[in-house]
Amino acid sequence: MIITYLSAAVSLLLKVFSVWFFVTALLFWKRPAAYKRSAPKTRFACLIPARNEEAVIGALVKSLKEQNYPADLCEIYVIPNNCTDGTAEAAAAAGAKIIRCQKPVTCKGDALKEALSFLAEEEQRETASLKRKTAGEQTEPFFERKFDAMCLFDADNVVHPDFLARMNDAFCAGAKVAKARLLVKNPRASWVSGCYSLYFAMNDTFFSRSRANLGLSAKLVGTGMAARREVLERMGGWNTETIAEDAEFSAMCAEMGERVWWVPDAITYDEAPVSFGVSLTQRKRWCSGIMTVAEKMVPRLLRVAGEHEAEPGLVVLEKADPGAAPEGGKPHLTPGTKKRLRAADMCFFLCTPFAQAASVLPGFGFVAGAISSGDITALLVFLGLTLSFALGGMTGFAFWLKFLCGQHLRKSSVFLFPLFMASFVPLQILSLLRRTRKWKTIRHYGA
Repeated sequence: MIITYLSAAVSLLLKVFSVWFFVTALLFWKRPAAYKRSAPKTRFACLIPARNEEAVIGALVKSLKEQNYPADLCEIYVIPNNCTDGTAEAAAAAGAKIIRCQKPVTCKGDALKEALSFLAEEEQRETASLKRKTAGEQTEPFFERKFDAMCLFDADNVVHPDFLARMNDAFCAGAKVAKARLLVKNPRASWVSGCYSLYFAMNDTFFSRSRANLGLSAKLVGTGMAARREVLERMGGWNTETIAEDAEFSAMCAEMGERVWWVPDAITYDEAPVSFGVSLTQRKRWCSGIMTVAEKMVPRLLRVAGEHEAEPGLVVLEKADPGAAPEGGKPHLTPGTKKRLRAADMCFFLCTPFAQAASVLPGFGFVAGAISSGDITALLVFLGLTLSFALGGMTGFAFWLKFLCGQHLRKSSVFLFPLFMASFVPLQILSLLRRTRKWKTIRHYGA
């Protein structure tokens, strides 16, 4: 009886999640309007935390050096930490500046906190020096800003030559936090790397693109993202504490009411794992990190989502991209209502691992009921039909995603994509029982 009631409650909860994600994915078919091309003016600090990345760091620095963007508006900083190889030397040889961590680094967030503190101190030193040189000429206080926005990359990435130019377009259109399109740079290396390509295409299409059309936040990941300086200053620097620094930063943006803009024409290429075992390790870290962020941030986001507004907002969303104001007289959400919606959407995202872990309960309850009634044949027929439809539907979905991502993949990636996605469920359950707390190096080969 207890199992029956519990299964019913979980089924109801899963339906709520399904309805929310279905509704927020409805506008996936519409590509957001491109941002207006703008003259280069945003000064970027490109930050690259790196741990034993000697094999790949040079390629990323080279791709940033070859941007179709003025070189004097972009500085590249590599933050080697816990390295036992020549990461720093390889980065410096490629033309990057090196920021040495003075404190213990346990995750990417620690490295980013050190880097931003270093840049702030360096900026103050240069400003003080400039003031001394121009003491007889300067009539008003001034502060020489070293950068206007920070871009964050993983060391195994390479970026499209127009990445910074398109991010500049977004910032000139009004963005304060932005997320690039993510593609796999080794999609044919194995069926696993091909599945990552399909997974990224799914996220970009049904999360980022649809939410861009709805005025909600894109699904921010820890590479190919950018944030304006004022957002970081409002946060007091980079202050994430978990191993899922991207999800935590995104939740902090939602708490402040900042929307994550999607910039599909800015492209980052990521080296995906080729081994299923390594993939399981990486994705369990993702699941564990998001669960930890949920425990920290969901109560705060719920308070934001429940804030009272003197003038209730309408329920018609404005056209969000490229940041233009809605047409005169057109119904749109008030800023307070949009902030509450984005906080609620982030709550659903952060709680998804818990929902997926609990999704086995209704099936367990059904199987237990069928076994207790002795109707084994009907149970086996039902399970067979359910698995057949699920596999067929997910495989067909994978073929469609292959078309959307536009990359050449192994056929096995498409047919094994159902296994890749199904493996998230046991990973969520394992993360619920025992969290991954430490970041482990994933070896990259320079695909």
